[in-house]
Amino acid sequence: MIIGTPTFQIRPALTTDVNAMFDVRTSVRENVLTAGELFELGITPEFIAAEIERSPCAWVATVDTQVIGFSMIDLDTACLFAAFVLPEYEGLGIGTGLIKACESALFESHPVAWLETAKSSRAAQLYRHLGWGNETAVGEGDVRMEKHRE
Repeated sequence: MIIGTPTFQIRPALTTDVNAMFDVRTSVRENVLTAGELFELGITPEFIAAEIERSPCAWVATVDTQVIGFSMIDLDTACLFAAFVLPEYEGLGIGTGLIKACESALFESHPVAWLETAKSSRAAQLYRHLGWGNETAVGEGDVRMEKHRE
């Protein structure tokens, strides 16, 4: 349990953050995947490290030196595809900060960004609150959402 509001920082992810990013990803309450399931999808530490080295595509939120959340984009396709926060740090503005870091990078190169998420998830509620819309069903309870550069 977190008492008070911790001071967090958001910075570009480093390859040395990858293991902590996997710890965050496998600790979430929604969109739960194990490390094995991620690996089956081709999402390995080596793949993520290579993506971080290739382009500015990931950010981490930290309290002191602990990674407590992360976000990732595919700059080539204008997709925000990951935004996760450790459960004990939810509701403190960390997800919003990580999403805004993604939006800033995406809108430097693209007029429209997109993502897919579960329609009834808390994440979808946050994206809607942040101005993501134009929802289109993509199957299995998921929606595609878009946001336009201002």
